[in-house]
Amino acid sequence: MSLLDILFLGALAVALAMALLGGTRPAGVIATLSYAALLAVLALMEPLLAQSNAAIASSVKFQIIGEEIGWSMNGLGWFFALITVAAALFASWFSSGQWGAVQYDMRRQHVLLAVNVFAMLVLLSSQDLLGLFIGWELVSWASFAMMTQRGGAAARAAYRYILYALAGAMAVLAAIVIIRAHAASFNFADARMAVAALPSATKWTVVALLTAGFGVKMGLLPFHLWQAPAYSETPGASSAFLNAISARMGLYALIVTLLQVIGTDVLTNLSVQFIWLDARDIIMWLAAVTMVVATFIALMQTDARLLLTWHGIGQGGYMLLGVLIASPLGTAGGLMHVMNYGIYQAALILSVASVMHRTGTSDLDRLGGLITRMPLSYVTMLMGIIGLAGLPPMNGFVSKWMIYKSLLEGREPLLLALAFVTTLGTILSVYKLIHNIFLGQLRQEHWEIREAPLSMTVPMLLLGAICFVTGAMPGLTLQLVDRAQAAIGVPLLAHHLGGVTLATGSLNMLWVVGTMLAMMGMGAVIFYLLGGRHRAVHQYDNYAGGHFLSADLRYHFSHEFYPGLARVIGPWYRGWIVRAEASLIRLSDIIGHAWRGSFDAGITPLYVMAALVAGLLWVRSAGGLP
Repeated sequence: MSLLDILFLGALAVALAMALLGGTRPAGVIATLSYAALLAVLALMEPLLAQSNAAIASSVKFQIIGEEIGWSMNGLGWFFALITVAAALFASWFSSGQWGAVQYDMRRQHVLLAVNVFAMLVLLSSQDLLGLFIGWELVSWASFAMMTQRGGAAARAAYRYILYALAGAMAVLAAIVIIRAHAASFNFADARMAVAALPSATKWTVVALLTAGFGVKMGLLPFHLWQAPAYSETPGASSAFLNAISARMGLYALIVTLLQVIGTDVLTNLSVQFIWLDARDIIMWLAAVTMVVATFIALMQTDARLLLTWHGIGQGGYMLLGVLIASPLGTAGGLMHVMNYGIYQAALILSVASVMHRTGTSDLDRLGGLITRMPLSYVTMLMGIIGLAGLPPMNGFVSKWMIYKSLLEGREPLLLALAFVTTLGTILSVYKLIHNIFLGQLRQEHWEIREAPLSMTVPMLLLGAICFVTGAMPGLTLQLVDRAQAAIGVPLLAHHLGGVTLATGSLNMLWVVGTMLAMMGMGAVIFYLLGGRHRAVHQYDNYAGGHFLSADLRYHFSHEFYPGLARVIGPWYRGWIVRAEASLIRLSDIIGHAWRGSFDAGITPLYVMAALVAGLLWVRSAGGLP
């Protein structure tokens, strides 16, 4: 029995234990310890992967349509599995105390979390196209079950998701059929040789089908409409898991198919006539547009959960952009961002869940001033938003810096500019998040609010601490990234504990963080020791604009948070810019409503199936199928 077999059996054992004990008081503790044991198994696998750069095989094999299907985990799958199990551990830890005690369906939540972990491990251990498809379907249905557990808005969004997922599965299956028609087997190596020999039109078809099919789970535009409402309405601990890793399964599948099966050499040789773009460029631009659009949609949200889930869609664009650069720096940055995002996004979602636990709302227009009542939740959110914004000293800065640097070295100035614009939108958005929840005046209805219990604050703070430590010492994460890079055949990046070593400019976060802490310490000394006298006063023992403040005269504005920004850029919107923007919005509304309406009616998968059949006939007529 291999370590992978033990991992599979352990994941199944957790699901069985939660089915039996999930409704009992110690269920959360049992689940947390169980996921810690699975992490220990993954830790034992790392030296084996590092020594031989080979996959760890499972003894489970069976025959399907005359093909032997088996599972084995390489460094890439191991890297994503590490994030998956860790996300489940923190979700279970958060729900092990008071939060879980007030939920009426904890058995179901625990079971569905364990089922999702098992399904993802199956996907991450696939060693051929058929195994990848089986794992993909397991993950899709497991995610659907988790989203629909409470009904309501999340279930409505989840039903739309499963229709997207079914259409995407048809696209993926069609691509696999095309590849298998020319390959000796479903094995990735045989598939790569077959793809290299396909006609250009057939290659384009395969790339389009795989990108669309796996892009659904990732939330890649234009397949993003389902994700934010589905993830945001899922209960807090489950939402943290979905946000941290579930959507990244689409990225994993894209890495496997685009980099390992098709190959960047094929993508770059698939050029579009009369323009400078090739297939890789088109997907990179799709990722960049996803970044920008999702980030500025997040900026407009008034619900904290929706704001964060929209950012999750945008951050996926960063990851795909970095990976597709296909340089050691870019790939390492994209993969590192997967882990960094999982850490700070889980911290942020759990922080919002703790606020909801105490206040009953995540509406940014109905909160404010909670820093005095929930300081630990505030500290967690502060560390998380610094990571999300990509600012030092948190881990998000390092991975984004690596992606920026790789775009610069890859001579992609327009994509680099879009990445910078996205970062600006992220900074504006996350400031709105923390301001409207924790800063300003405390509302009268929240006077009696207390900090969340330790069972909730400890895992949140630990995630925030990990965010800081992996920002100050990114070499810890890059050592894990090495396993994934080696598995996909990308040369390893030279790195050290503090960062990376490059011929064109290195990064040492130990110096950066040390300098920042020294400057902050000096500033604190000057401010507190040499500053004037001060005293704490009640929030209404104050004045602004010549008026004394009261409960009726609030000085904490959260509604329409950025009208000043609109006034600044307003003069730029003149003439053709206004008309072009209005036309684009109308066109987007028409397409979006038609697309969503067809999904709500349940007929889009039929259209997709008809389109796939027509496409397969076209490919066959072009010589792509025997």
